[in-house]
Amino acid sequence: MKFLKDLKDFLVNTAKDQRIPDRDKKILLGMIALILSPFDIIPDWIPIFGLLDDVIILSVILDYFFTVLDQEVLLSHYPWGMKSFVQLKKFAHVLQIFVPRFIKKRLWSYVGSPY
Repeated sequence: MKFLKDLKDFLVNTAKDQRIPDRDKKILLGMIALILSPFDIIPDWIPIFGLLDDVIILSVILDYFFTVLDQEVLLSHYPWGMKSFVQLKKFAHVLQIFVPRFIKKRLWSYVGSPY
């Protein structure tokens, strides 16, 4: 139960962060809604392919958080500690194979710090 509360707080605090463009926030919230929604692009009852759309959406979300977004922005809201952050970042990099570059370029408007 604590994990769900921390996850909710993390998402709310991240959504309120002024450093993240509103367009990116709307896209992320839409993707999270798609994952939580019982309706899928590919129905879950189709073996393997049914979960593929959720994996791709999760990959895009994690790619945004761990590749596009500056770590300082993410870490300012991340409640679970550095060890889990590093593990989740490694997992996100593995899932990057599902996120083509042209999708990232079209989706996100965030520009990181030049420093």
